[in-house]
Amino acid sequence: MYQLPKLDFSYHALEPYIDEATMRIHHSKHHQAYVDNLNRALQEQSDLEKLRLQDLLQEVGKAIKGEDSLIKEDYLSAVRNNGGGHANHKFFWKILSERPQNPISDAPKLYKAVEDEFGGFSEFRDRFIETGLKRFGSGWVWLVVNKQKKLEIYSTPNQDSPLFWGDQPILAVDVWEHAYYLKYQNRRGEYLSVVFDNLLNWSLAEKLFLKVL
Repeated sequence: MYQLPKLDFSYHALEPYIDEATMRIHHSKHHQAYVDNLNRALQEQSDLEKLRLQDLLQEVGKAIKGEDSLIKEDYLSAVRNNGGGHANHKFFWKILSERPQNPISDAPKLYKAVEDEFGGFSEFRDRFIETGLKRFGSGWVWLVVNKQKKLEIYSTPNQDSPLFWGDQPILAVDVWEHAYYLKYQNRRGEYLSVVFDNLLNWSLAEKLFLKVL
């Protein structure tokens, strides 16, 4: 049975960038619902309960691509949405830092790789924010290391996860409206800029980047 992870910070710790009410609802209501619904789906197909979350999501990816998968078609949608939602949020809470002084200078190797891949850090920042801004409806924006060991920025709809495709998340920002609407209303671009500039845990991103090279 999966459980809602505890946060490494209090609900008010990310203020003024993300407000306490949003964090409380986002974690204790939205994320909890994904966990509960995932556990409920797995009770219907108990042979999946032994899988690690990452392995479970790779099985989702196989099913989406039409390959042989352990997940039965009747439960694919529930496992895709709720397993992805659980994994995405677990990652998001870890990649947020309550210390705004946690800068890109804490990640020198990732910084150089970003400059090499995207033509500069400011270009990377602009592309990351633009990708999240252009996501129609709900979803996520990611920096990943793909299967070719290259850095890539892309967006996923709803609760789809890079783990479906075997990519390793390095950074992520949730662009579902419940992640920002109480404070930023329709100003998704402002929310993305604020999170990117003030809350990303670059030292953890560096560790994740180096781990998969």
